[in-house]
Amino acid sequence: MLRTNLGLRIPKGMRDLLPEEIAVQDGLEVKILTLFRQWSYQKVLTPTLEYSACVQPDVEQEDSLYKFFDREGRILTLRPELTIPIARLVSTRLRGGEFPLRLCYSADVYRNTTVRHREFRQVGVELVGSDQELADAEVIALAVEAIAGLGLDNYQFNLGHMGIFSGLMLEAGVDEGIQTQLEEALARKDMVGVESCVRQSGLPARVQELLLRLPHFHGGEEILDEVLAWSERPAIREAVESLRRIYQYLKYFGVQANVSLDLGILRGFSYYTGAVFEGYVPGMGFPVVEGGRYDALYGDFGIPQPATGFAIHLGNLLEQFPLPAVKGADVLVYGSDAKQIISQCQALRSQGKRVEMALGALGKDEAQKMMLQKNISQLLYVE
Repeated sequence: MLRTNLGLRIPKGMRDLLPEEIAVQDGLEVKILTLFRQWSYQKVLTPTLEYSACVQPDVEQEDSLYKFFDREGRILTLRPELTIPIARLVSTRLRGGEFPLRLCYSADVYRNTTVRHREFRQVGVELVGSDQELADAEVIALAVEAIAGLGLDNYQFNLGHMGIFSGLMLEAGVDEGIQTQLEEALARKDMVGVESCVRQSGLPARVQELLLRLPHFHGGEEILDEVLAWSERPAIREAVESLRRIYQYLKYFGVQANVSLDLGILRGFSYYTGAVFEGYVPGMGFPVVEGGRYDALYGDFGIPQPATGFAIHLGNLLEQFPLPAVKGADVLVYGSDAKQIISQCQALRSQGKRVEMALGALGKDEAQKMMLQKNISQLLYVE
């Protein structure tokens, strides 16, 4: 039956990957996972499908999930990220594990949003079971080294802390509705929205000034002293000193030069509680690395554990790399006797060779043409 026009298309936000693109993605993935293993992270994999009760326990909450029903009428969703599924995994099959756990992953995620790509490969790590700033510094340094190892130039990481924003909201007495609007606008980097929300809030002029300055606090350690000049509230001081210690550890790791402090960072997922960070590369107007601390999440699964981690949006990085010519087989085997051709192909494959077998009789000129077209290294004629 002839396909309709729709049958020749793919859903919005999805994409096909050609051999050249797969070669780039696989190469990047191998480099990153090799680095993760060197830092003692072990790979795990969770299902593509999760119950919505795992990914989104509040069914009334607005979301960007792909949802459907199973045969029993339960709501399923394609995983939008890996942190929550791995929290479920740790809380069940790894419940008795030796903490801290260092886990890593590489998998596709799906988000039903308006952005260009709604399906893309993520690689990342989760460090579960440590509340130390050194753990935060470890995952940030690992993220920086992962991006550096891909050969990208002029990358930049920004580091902030959720406690500074929440502390300011508490001190200023900002009501929950305004706080939610501000948080969403800051997470989107929507400065017009931030200003509009602040100006219409009715808050005192000094508080408005502080909130409007927050997204622009970007630089080195000196901005932390400036924050302390605003407020002596213990929660804010604690967040600032935590950032100071993490930043010092990053110097020891040798990556501080690539990390700036940015007090306007707010991660889009609601579970982040402490240090948060983003990584950028030139030419892309959104972070290609996102991560931070999420100490409250594991309590939702019945085993409270501090945790921190990050994800690299590997699928979105593909366009940063030139597509190589895909290398063909090592040998093209051709001739007129099918039995002998098959036997020779099998013998070569047993030696570890990549072998392409000509299907049907080929003359020498045809075989040479095929070898060139398919970028095959060697031609072998079988009598």
